[in-house]
Amino acid sequence: MYSLNDFSLNIYEGQIFGLLGPNGAGKTTLISMLCGLVKPTSGHFTINDLNYANHSLKIKKIIGVVPQEYALYPTLTARENLHYFGSMYGLKGTYLKDKVIETLDLLGLLKFADKRIETFSGGMKRRVNLIAGILHNPKVLFLDEPTVGVDVQSKNAIIDYLKFLNHNGTTIIYTSHHLAEAEDFCSNIAILDRGRIYAQGSPSGLILSTPQARNLEEVFISLTGKDFRDDI
Repeated sequence: MYSLNDFSLNIYEGQIFGLLGPNGAGKTTLISMLCGLVKPTSGHFTINDLNYANHSLKIKKIIGVVPQEYALYPTLTARENLHYFGSMYGLKGTYLKDKVIETLDLLGLLKFADKRIETFSGGMKRRVNLIAGILHNPKVLFLDEPTVGVDVQSKNAIIDYLKFLNHNGTTIIYTSHHLAEAEDFCSNIAILDRGRIYAQGSPSGLILSTPQARNLEEVFISLTGKDFRDDI
């Protein structure tokens, strides 16, 4: 995993912004810093005009985080998990109960609300994982590989719901190895490698500016090369 070097990035309100790069390029490190999980050794950043050094608690209230690994309790039901995570955001009472029902219904999971998570398929877990990060209506949502390892139906449901959230005002910052998905989903992207930004712009703009590139995957290979990124 690379540290971030000489790194400057602007993400604007209302964007669906993709952070793309090979394994170990620095994507998860960046998201971990922006979410307050890792402290930068130098530099600074702001979210919604709030400087993290002075306003970390305020920032944590307006962001949502959906990690790549399932952040769910397997022996609890979907409803129990979501009530627990909602209460951590300060939600309670009828509002929390209704919000859980609403989001489970939108993502096709309401009939499984009282089933234990350990009985769910990967795609179902991924959808509950997403709901857990958005119950408090975050202004900024961080997603680390939100569709990895899921069936086509779950992937489409997740992407459609994320577009719905974005349409209703949530700025989305997203990492993925699915370049065709990112090309269709993101309004802007940055391609990272070895802790640096190699290119930034709209997917269509980067395709047009890269000689002989027909899609985002070919832009990606042109910038990052074909070498394997295996590591032990």
